[in-house]
Amino acid sequence: MGSKILKFLKRFVFAAGILFLILLGLSFTTSPYYAYHWLGTSLAEVNEKPEYIIMLGGGGMPSQSNLMRAWFVVDAAHQFPTSKVIISIPGNLNDSLSTPKRVATDLIKRGISKDRILFEQHGTNTRWQALNLRLLHGRLLTQKSLLIVTSPEHMRRSVLCFQKVGFTKVNALPAFENMLEADLSFDDDKLGGNQLPIPNIGKSKSFRYQFWNHLKYEILIARELAALGYYKLRGWI
Repeated sequence: MGSKILKFLKRFVFAAGILFLILLGLSFTTSPYYAYHWLGTSLAEVNEKPEYIIMLGGGGMPSQSNLMRAWFVVDAAHQFPTSKVIISIPGNLNDSLSTPKRVATDLIKRGISKDRILFEQHGTNTRWQALNLRLLHGRLLTQKSLLIVTSPEHMRRSVLCFQKVGFTKVNALPAFENMLEADLSFDDDKLGGNQLPIPNIGKSKSFRYQFWNHLKYEILIARELAALGYYKLRGWI
């Protein structure tokens, strides 16, 4: 029995090493970006004016995910001034420092009327949020036109979740980051410091940024594919 376990562990470590090298190699290509982009755009369309703009929460406030999503919500709310805005984030609405109330405060500061904002504060995953939003404050929303705002990697699963529970008019707006337009290259030797026998990296933006960003994308993609698989097995999408 001990030899079988040892053999299994060796094979597992070998397979894990091969997988690591493959992922490391892919991070030098554009494949992770296009996979990430596909998760965000494959079901993302705006085909009609939304009656409700739904912000699916991503973390605390402030946080990168919620600030990004809130920025896109504000932009959409100004573009569609008659739409209601639903903040779907769990939290205590009686606490002004809770995450949903802080998000609302941020939206109001950027020109969104308080009267336009509604809350869904109970759902703690996408399936639960979709179920709760079918009937909100006595209003049946399944036949209403929605615009879902969430992070790109979550967009495909979010749209499928809402469609699964009966929503028929689901539009989507993925909160993609914009690339910095400035040229970030530099000359290492002109910046002083230690002169070492190592390659200069100032001109290599692919190594300084693209490689690391793609490693991050690979983690996001792996997590989201696992979530899609679980939701599919549960019959939630």
